[in-house]
Order: sequence, then structure tokens, then C-alpha cells
Amino acid sequence: MHFLPGIDVLLIRHRHWLEGKRIGLVSHLAAVDTRGMTSAERLWRERSLNLKALFGPEHGFFGLGGAGQELRHRRHPGWGIPVYSLYGPARRPTSAMFKNLDAVIVDLQDLGARCYTFVTTLRYVLEQAAAMGKEVVVADRPIPLPRIVDGPMLVPAFESFVAGVRVPMHYGMTPGETALWLKANLGLNVALRIARMQGYARDPKRRADWPPWISPSPGIRAWETGQCYLATVFSESLPAINNGRSSNLAFQVFAAQWLKSAPVCERLNARRLPGVSFYAHPYKTTTAGSSGAVFDGVRLAVTNPNIFQPVYTGISILSCLQELYGARKIWKHAGSREDFFDKLYGTDVVRRALQDGATPEQIRRTWLKPLRGFAPTRQTCLLYSRGK
Repeated sequence: MHFLPGIDVLLIRHRHWLEGKRIGLVSHLAAVDTRGMTSAERLWRERSLNLKALFGPEHGFFGLGGAGQELRHRRHPGWGIPVYSLYGPARRPTSAMFKNLDAVIVDLQDLGARCYTFVTTLRYVLEQAAAMGKEVVVADRPIPLPRIVDGPMLVPAFESFVAGVRVPMHYGMTPGETALWLKANLGLNVALRIARMQGYARDPKRRADWPPWISPSPGIRAWETGQCYLATVFSESLPAINNGRSSNLAFQVFAAQWLKSAPVCERLNARRLPGVSFYAHPYKTTTAGSSGAVFDGVRLAVTNPNIFQPVYTGISILSCLQELYGARKIWKHAGSREDFFDKLYGTDVVRRALQDGATPEQIRRTWLKPLRGFAPTRQTCLLYSRGK
């Protein structure tokens, strides 16, 4: 069956969900229909529909904000409707933003990764809609690793905007499935509908009939980047390690001034981590006014996305670097943020275990039992078959 993203299914089969209602759209320019038109423009052009407001997550509706950059509200330059920032002074939608709306559509290209903040925005939208009696429609989209659940569960004391949902670090649910899970987990009394994808079966590889890939944020430049994201996201808190953010291989590579790729690749490949291989890959970073530095980098190649475990892989990379070069080079480098590392992982257990010299296998075992508890709640919300 030919693939259709949720926005096409919504407007072809479920238009009656929206007709006669004042609509808000939480989205960005990465959300496009099967022809490549943004969901926002598609809705704006539909004369029978009444699009009243747009909402942008982190990086903004127009995708112009950098990581962590706060954005302010504005008007759409062509349409004149408000574009509210959900990554500015307010990160939760306010009652003033929703008061003139009847239904809110959420159409975001997400990753299924807890610290990628779109999922926290989805939670806040659902909570505000429940409080105000507004309807929510999620137009569903694929995620890069739809079959994988990996990493520690969120410890409540470490809840933050980068850890705003009580799921594993990689939870393997599409936005629509995640919305169903959030409604159940949070006990929300909200009118929620999911515009399911057509012709989708938890595919980790992009098919020829999928819409074009558009980066949902500056660092996630390719589908493969989304698969590797959680394997190298630790570098966002550990500046000793470069993650290639300003290269074309952001999050797919890592390096350090003191790192030699050959022994790192040899040691990591000897561990036979599931679904991934490591290769020497020199790369250059570029910064404003500078030609950049050339790193003797290591590239991750995901060979089997159906078994690849990105969080376990990331812990294995850090353990390997500690064994070869010492923990001090990683954790005591100027600008290191242990508190942000803990926020990314939703717990301090991972960091403390690494610093104490625990093996990756020992660390992984700490989250296996909680994952078994999570699995049945996830299973009840899955909308698509596993496929081949």
C-alpha cells in the first residue's frame, strides 16, 4: 500500500474532524505532506478549514533557532496569523493562546528520543488542551528507530524540559502512539484523535514513497543522524568530545583533540555492539570566522537499525574513551556539565556508574527491569505492525 503521512490521511479521510472549527497547528517546516508541501500551507490553502494560529517547538516554527535558543512570538509574514513560540519565555501553551481555538493539530517530525524536546511540547499541549476542553489531533509520522526501546527510565527528581516524559531515553513510539501513551499515563481527560499513517509498518529505513526528508532541527540533518542521536548526545554536556555538529555528519561522528581513531575503532568493534560498526573518519568543523579544526574522528555506521541500541552504544563509547584516555579528560574538561548530563539521561545513576568504572553491561542491567515494566504500557498504544 502506498505510504501517506498522517496529514494526508487527516485531510483525505477525516476532514470532518476539523470542519467548522477554529484550528491551531503545532508544527514546523519539516512536517510535509506526500507532495512535499508543509502541513501548515496545506491547511492554510484548504478553504473549508479555519487555521487561526501556529505554534513552534524548540528551534521555532520556521526552524531558525539554534539548540537552546529562545524564540519570541511573531506574526506569519504572509498569512498574518500569530506564530506562538513554545520555546521562549513560556514553554507551555497558555490559556490565552488556546482560548480562541476549538482544536489543536500536532504535526512534528520527532525522533522517539526523550531528550529531543518535541515530546515534552506534546505533553504540555495535551495537558493544556485537557484543562481547557480543547480537542487534539495528532497527524502521525515515522521515527528513525521505531522498534527500539533503550536506556534508563526518567527518575522524577531529574524531570526537566529535556526529560519531561516518564519513558525510557529511547521509547520507540511515533508521535501518535506517544500521545496515546501520555493520555493514559497522565490520566488526561482530553478528546484525542490520531490521524494514522497509511502503508506504514514500523519501518526503520526510509522508503521511496515517503515524503522528502527535511531537517527538524539544525543538528538532525539526515535520517541516519536521528538514528545515531542518542549514541552521541552525551557530547552536548561534555565539550571535551566533539560530535560534528557543524559538519555534515552531526551526531554520526565523534572526536577529541587527544583521541586516536584507530584504537577506538578497534576496541569498540571488538565489543560487537548490536547493529553498529565504527570507522575512522577525519572531519572538519567550521565556525564563524574560522576555517575550523580537523579531527581524527570516528563514524558510527548503523548496520541493523532493528537491533541497534543507541543509549547502550553511547555508554560503551564513553567507557571505551575512559579506558583508553582516562576519565579526567572527559569529565574534568573546562565547561563540562555533569548536571546537564544527568538531565539528558534523566538520572544520575549512569554518570556515577561510569565515573566509578562500571562496565557498559553493568550499567545496562540497571535499566532492564524498568524497561520490562514499561513494555506492556507501550504495547497497548502501538498503532502499527512490526513489519518484516
